Amino acid sequence: MKIAFVGKGGSGKTTLSSLFIRHLATTGSPVVAVDADINQHLGPALGLDEADAAALPAMGDRLPLIKDYLRGSNPRIASAETMIKTTPPGEGSRLLRVVENNPVYDACARAVELDGGAVRLMVTGPFTEADLGVACYHSKTGAVELCLNHLVDGQSEYVVVDMTAGSDSFASGMFTRFDITFLVAEPTRKGVSVYRQYKEYARDFGVTLKVAGNKVQGQDDIDFLRAEVGDDLLVTVGHSDWVRAMEKGRPPRFEHLEDANRRALQALQSAADATYELRDWEHYTRQMVHFHLKNAQSWGNERTGADLAAQVDPAFVLREAETATA
Repeated sequence: MKIAFVGKGGSGKTTLSSLFIRHLATTGSPVVAVDADINQHLGPALGLDEADAAALPAMGDRLPLIKDYLRGSNPRIASAETMIKTTPPGEGSRLLRVVENNPVYDACARAVELDGGAVRLMVTGPFTEADLGVACYHSKTGAVELCLNHLVDGQSEYVVVDMTAGSDSFASGMFTRFDITFLVAEPTRKGVSVYRQYKEYARDFGVTLKVAGNKVQGQDDIDFLRAEVGDDLLVTVGHSDWVRAMEKGRPPRFEHLEDANRRALQALQSAADATYELRDWEHYTRQMVHFHLKNAQSWGNERTGADLAAQVDPAFVLREAETATA
């Protein structure tokens, strides 16, 4: 299952996504965690010290390797250099699976040990001094989008992506790459403003959106969120001594997380699992092609000097039965 966490800056999006990742690890399920936020806080939230987090390999820096591997023997892609973030897979492409070893994971993923097991962590990488003033952040997240386009994940396998804050993710088609999106919202007018934006933008794309109310202090906060987001409100999370200790660098064992917050994480998992039966791989592939053609026309063809529409394999549908090429 592919799961996104979104929300305005400061909403607690990264904290909640890290708790969810820890929860999934306790179930023994395979998990790939991806930090696609410019602030790159997911590693420390999962217990890495600052030095180890800073040493994580940046996906954006390894984009040539990612492209070369995913291209495989696809005859519609003339070279790895002509691949852009939206390039869809086709016959001959190499696909990624959650449970496997491959050169992309070798180069970009690192195992993070948690109480309940280990997860693979991948990061887009932070802005560097060379990027300041000249680079677009979405050029960094392009590596994540390309990998998601080539990812085949099954039931009880989880890919959890901590997305960039606010509605920036709508600058690409990546917002359609998920089975479910959890929007983390505080019980304030500003807190629900991103929800309204996301709901409006996502309406025409069949995005499954649920709200996790965070920093909730009482029934009045719950009533406010319910009035603002209606049935999209899935869970609410209040103060956590466990989280406060974690933020101080002294997390207790995860089994000591408060019961109410543990139940909230289980509700998030149940909601994600329920979307499995709703999967429509043909629709998923069509959306992928839709955004690729839009990007090709608006900037990709000019940037690469190629007709990127020719990369689309009209007979190919990404689905669980697909296998990667050798």
